[in-house]
Amino acid sequence: MKISASLYSYCKDKSLESLVKELDSHNIDMFHIDCADDESVFEDIQKIRSLSNTPIDLHIISEHPEKYFDRIEELRIEYVCFQYENLKKLPKLPKSKYTHFGLSFVSDTPTDIFEKAKDSYSFALMMATAPGVSGGVFNGKNFRKIIAFRNRFPQTKVHVDGGINDQIAFILRLLGADVIVSGSYLVNHDSIGAGIRSFHKTPNGNAPVAYKLSDFSTPAADLPVINESDVSFKSVLELIDQYKQGFALVTDSNGRLSGVISNADVRKGLLRNLDELNEVKPDDIINRNPISIREDASLTDMIRLLNNLNFIVLFLPVIDAQKKLKGAVLLNRLTRV
Repeated sequence: MKISASLYSYCKDKSLESLVKELDSHNIDMFHIDCADDESVFEDIQKIRSLSNTPIDLHIISEHPEKYFDRIEELRIEYVCFQYENLKKLPKLPKSKYTHFGLSFVSDTPTDIFEKAKDSYSFALMMATAPGVSGGVFNGKNFRKIIAFRNRFPQTKVHVDGGINDQIAFILRLLGADVIVSGSYLVNHDSIGAGIRSFHKTPNGNAPVAYKLSDFSTPAADLPVINESDVSFKSVLELIDQYKQGFALVTDSNGRLSGVISNADVRKGLLRNLDELNEVKPDDIINRNPISIREDASLTDMIRLLNNLNFIVLFLPVIDAQKKLKGAVLLNRLTRV
């Protein structure tokens, strides 16, 4: 997950030149710049270009962003997104060898609006606070929104901006966010370097909001789930291949979690029946005692559980008080860079 530092959140205290150099000394991934219909922003970008090779991440809030296309091409700006709610119409994009274009939208705008942009826009910027306003509080509904968006538009990169701290960044990593934008959190940190590093570490549990697993786990409807009465070696292999998650979750007739089947479980079943694959039975591949967690557990509870294990898990089933399967946390995404 890449970090895009919001430059205008800092410029009150530091010169643009000193800020760019300091961020570059900590290997920041991108410089995020908000343009609220302000031509002078491009003069700042030109100055940044003379100081740094770090990619520019430009967020344009304008009814008619087409008027900036020549400057975007001239300055070879790498990432440019337009605020959907401010547009009169979706702009026709210029052909560019240098620029990736995206569409930004606020928490209350449905992700359906990206349908008409999916063929020409390569990323979506989800605004978890008001666009162009620094220091807002992250709107937790965006966790579910990201899950739904990634399921519908799997080839589209997801960028997230607004109110992101180390705890939220950790959850966004779990959800597979590609880029996060941060301004005030880095400003208020002990140092910019420490703030950047905190986005790649496990949070310490002292966050102001205690998010529950039900807030950000992937729903069961979006996961490879199979009823135990339907389990066969073939059906499991097909399900794992279809979802490409490396596992299947097994439920009983009442929807309760009754086991899991990972790639490792399939391998063990194969080894037990190497001479006759048709003899592989459900109990040869189902782990009947999987690690799971309640949906009302907190992020801190989950981290504590994982830290106490003496083995690595790549997914964590989420259940309710009656042990009904509600979803899972996909931990394999933490390995993405």
